[in-house]
Amino acid sequence: MKQKKKYQGVVVPVVTPLTANYQLDHQAVEQILANFRQHDTKPFILGTTGEAASLPFAVKEDFIKLVGKSKQAGETFYAGIAANVLQESVELAKRCFDAGIDVVAANLPSYYALSEDQMLRYFEQLADQSPAPLIIYNIPATTHMSIPLPLLDKLSQHDNIVGVKDSERSEERMQESLRLWAEREDFSYFLGWAAQSAECLFRGGDGLIPSTGNFIPSIYQDLYQAVAQGDREKAFQLQKHSDLLGAVYQSGRTLGQSLWALKVLMQDAGLCQPHMIPPLTEGTEAEAEALRRNLQELISKEEIKFNGTSSYAR
Repeated sequence: MKQKKKYQGVVVPVVTPLTANYQLDHQAVEQILANFRQHDTKPFILGTTGEAASLPFAVKEDFIKLVGKSKQAGETFYAGIAANVLQESVELAKRCFDAGIDVVAANLPSYYALSEDQMLRYFEQLADQSPAPLIIYNIPATTHMSIPLPLLDKLSQHDNIVGVKDSERSEERMQESLRLWAEREDFSYFLGWAAQSAECLFRGGDGLIPSTGNFIPSIYQDLYQAVAQGDREKAFQLQKHSDLLGAVYQSGRTLGQSLWALKVLMQDAGLCQPHMIPPLTEGTEAEAEALRRNLQELISKEEIKFNGTSSYAR
């Protein structure tokens, strides 16, 4: 890591805590935000981990207003505004800005395969109309398109585009991205590939956006600080623990299935209930119990000091 930028650090892609009738669970939101504050991490609502593609507009608006009211002095909040309709994304950006959200993020619309010119035009239109600074989100796993780095670099010159979150799993792409933007004071590079967190930060990345941070945010803040202090041994030990903890709910599951599993672990930490909105579904109680057991076995085997939402240490 190097110079301090406006947008950097550990930004957790928040699950959307739901009630059994698919409404936003306000109490759970407050508990999750309190957990992030305890560990100095920032929330990013309405992203992939937050089931944003499946949420009704009313639930999104409720979430935006609630976190806006919960925001405290000095905090930076992020929100996703991705939609298949450009004007819906613009409207979400306006709602976010009015509520006090600092930065918005959007991936490409899905369904149609887009040319590079269409990608460029889409993000330019969105950035032109958004009242909030925009982060571009590259996630081929869901959009089935990769935004070329030369195109991203061109978009990085737009006055209202302030960074990129890249979840594409390519070490070569990560290295080229860092070459392009690590020293850019006006453009931030966030990695959405948790397995390369420590490596990215040591090479000059600005921040991380790890879903595992929903139930154990402290590991990533500790990792971020270890890199800042040049402590490679500690950073890569924390990286190992991140990999193992992520595998508990991700291994052998689709992305959608892993989100339910993540909520189960959050339920065990007293943060939220594991309700999912269609088309995603909940697993069985036997599966939930196996998740809890696997987590506890891992903690014991690796001697991970982890006590629910309160602490994590080597």
